[in-house]
Parts: sequence; C-alpha cells; structure tokens
Amino acid sequence: MKLIVGLGNPGIRYARTRHNAGFWVIDELSRRWGIPVKKEKWKAEIGEGIVNGEKVILMKPMTYMNLSGEAVRPAKDWLKVDDDNLLVIYDDLDLPPGRIRLRLSGSSGGHNGMKSIIACLGTDRFKRIRIGIGRPDPGVSVPDHVLSPFLSEELDVVMDSVDRAASAVEKWLEADFLTAMNQFNK
Repeated sequence: MKLIVGLGNPGIRYARTRHNAGFWVIDELSRRWGIPVKKEKWKAEIGEGIVNGEKVILMKPMTYMNLSGEAVRPAKDWLKVDDDNLLVIYDDLDLPPGRIRLRLSGSSGGHNGMKSIIACLGTDRFKRIRIGIGRPDPGVSVPDHVLSPFLSEELDVVMDSVDRAASAVEKWLEADFLTAMNQFNK
C-alpha cells in the first residue's frame, strides 16, 4: 500500500496559490486514475484505489499547511504504511517554476508543512517530490509569495511540472523510486 500526500491549504481562497502545488498533483493523479478524493478522514480528503495491482491512498490534508503532520501521522499509523511507502508532494521556493525534484529523504528545507510532518512522524526518511515555485521578488515576503497565484507567464510551465510530477509517481508505482529519480531529476 502506498500513501501519496499532496500538501496545500483548504478552501477556495487558497486553491490557485503557489502553496497548493501538492494538491494540484493529487488532483491530476485523481483524474488519471479515476480515484475521487472526496472522503473525509484523518483531517484530510482522501481517495482509495488500485493502481498497477497495488492499493493507493491519495491524501490532501485539510489542516492548513503548518499542521500537515496532524493528518499524515494518524493516516500512516492506521494504514500501517511504512516510511518506504509514504510519498509527500509539496511546493519548493528553491526550485524555479517548472522544475521538480525527487528525493528519498531529507530535511524540511524550511517548509512548514514538511516541518510538521517530520515532527509528527519523528523521521525525515520518507520520499518526496518538490514542485518549483521560485523565490519571491525583492520586497515580497515569503508568506505573500507562497499564498499568491502564479503569474500568467509561469502557469504553463508550472502545470507541465505538475503533470511530470504525476508521471513520476506513476513511474514509482511501475518500477521503483530510484528509477523515477533517474528519469525525472534531469
């Protein structure tokens, strides 16, 4: 069983913001796999299905970004998902829009959603896919940047990165995460 978590903030106010890139990947996987993400459980919206013969849970925490771990921990415990079968997808300031980066583990990199998950799980040894959102322009605070929508000239490249991130998840399920890393970290 795989637990695939996309980070973001709930509600229409945040739906199109940079901070919701993780939600967008879950929405794309939901569309591709025909798995509705509508069920409410563990302070999250989830969808369950079978992909390539394996059960997958798609999850969008509804806790707001800074408390994401409060949704991920109970789901992981209830489902008895080991660290190797947990994948978290989230936005990253240190990557330019359009870039994605797959990693086997690592620090939070200052991302508050990841800080919460790492603190609640007591480990940083789980897979992640980072979606580039770029750094704020001079004079724009990080919170204002992440809670703003992408510029129109960025949107096509970002939607392409969301599509590639979803394809990377599919590659992980078809082969393994190292194969996905080798293919998508170019």
